[in-house]
Amino acid sequence: MSKSFTTITHDVSKALGTFRQDMPETLQGFNALAKAALAPGVLSALDKELIALAIGVSSRCDACVGFHVKALIRLGVSRAQLMETLAVCTYMGGGPSLMYAAEAVRAYEEFTAKATLANA
Repeated sequence: MSKSFTTITHDVSKALGTFRQDMPETLQGFNALAKAALAPGVLSALDKELIALAIGVSSRCDACVGFHVKALIRLGVSRAQLMETLAVCTYMGGGPSLMYAAEAVRAYEEFTAKATLANA
């Protein structure tokens, strides 16, 4: 059975909630780091999320792919921007990155289809 990025992001979010209860300072520190790293600056929020996705693909992290693809869709990423980013990932990471680039495409298609159904 194929993995669902909706399920992955839901399940990881739930587990992070549990982790947050047990280790609130750690999650507060991580959230502060994320907020600072993604704050407006020379790079746009979209550019920063594309970089985060590229690192998630390179690290072969399903949850990272799911969360960052969702964020990119929310920010209005075009399919062309996503594909170009994944092409660079493939160039830099070879075969393993190609496999996770395909996973990112699946996540994009899953989340955009879900958004289309929700808006119908």
